[in-house]
Amino acid sequence: MTPGTTPGLTRFNTSAEGDAIAALHEVCAGSAWGRAILARRPYASVEALLLASDVATAGLTAEDLAEAMAGHPPIGRPKEGDPASSREQRGMAGASPELRAEMLELNLAYQDRFGHVFLICATGRTGEQMRDALRERIGNAPEREREIARAELGRINRIRLSRLVGATDPEETTESVESVETVETEKAVESVETGETHR
Repeated sequence: MTPGTTPGLTRFNTSAEGDAIAALHEVCAGSAWGRAILARRPYASVEALLLASDVATAGLTAEDLAEAMAGHPPIGRPKEGDPASSREQRGMAGASPELRAEMLELNLAYQDRFGHVFLICATGRTGEQMRDALRERIGNAPEREREIARAELGRINRIRLSRLVGATDPEETTESVESVETVETEKAVESVETGETHR
């Protein structure tokens, strides 16, 4: 095994195309994202795979992004039988009835305003933190919010890809993602403010 690789990465690199597509769909529902990742196999390292994910996420059109976001359940309502969404949203597991009711109301208002689910990298966040983020973001302009959602999708994809190839402990992955969170959000907002939006 060469530096930067894992047995899981080797399996992903050498798996049949259909199996790889199915595995990638569990990471991200966006078909364009999955095709972009598949096209670059084999990957020399886990970091190369994660960088390819970043590039693919950044290149999604508005339609592609909408398809990817549609695969995520609302915060507070993880998909039944889906361990990934349940694990990622465990910050809501012990939420009070009042917090759950508020999140439901805010989620509905957000979806009415933007036409898509409120997307946030929920790993490591408490229910209160997710509620506060929703409160803050619901006032954004649609173009700005779309790019923030894109950045959040990128974080989620990184965590799920890392888990797929067995690259790191989930807690270590969370810390790594959170360490670049502010920079990524600032880049997303800057791209909107300079007119570099995706069509």
